[in-house]
Amino acid sequence: MVRSKPVASPELLQGMQEAFAVNERMNQLVLEHLDPKAWRAQLPGSKLRTIAAIFAHVHNVRCKWLRLSAPHLKRPDLLNRTRCTQDETRESLAQTANLCSQMLTEALCDGRVRKFHRDGWAKPWTPGTAMFAYMITHEAHHRGQVCMLAHQLGFPLPGPASYGLWNWEKLWKQCGYGPPR
Repeated sequence: MVRSKPVASPELLQGMQEAFAVNERMNQLVLEHLDPKAWRAQLPGSKLRTIAAIFAHVHNVRCKWLRLSAPHLKRPDLLNRTRCTQDETRESLAQTANLCSQMLTEALCDGRVRKFHRDGWAKPWTPGTAMFAYMITHEAHHRGQVCMLAHQLGFPLPGPASYGLWNWEKLWKQCGYGPPR
């Protein structure tokens, strides 16, 4: 296989991998502190996704990115939004976070992943910082939905989770890294 020139310097790639790991730590922090009663709760009269469905969506979209962009990586099973448990979801998200980090490495360093496919209908992108930003932004959007929905349902995240999402130095440390660069 022909390897292309690296898209990212080793320092930039390391920073992106660390940031993606911190992004996943934020997901895990929410799941660790989320009241189990909020997992499948619905707002009265609402047809919005449940928190379970939102987190299942995040996992399943990661699986789609991997299937379309890095089919050589073995993906875990998709989550069923109506049956997945919080523990199952935490484990599945951890698995796909590791695989997405590997996909980023292969996209930005060795050229094994040549295109980033967001969806089957969307034009693929050349791997780069837009790919990384898209991945992070997608998850931050849904994490915000989860925090808002938990609050609206009467199960706001406790302080260590709600303000903990903004303590990047602590999150970086929990992931085994030094302070953000």
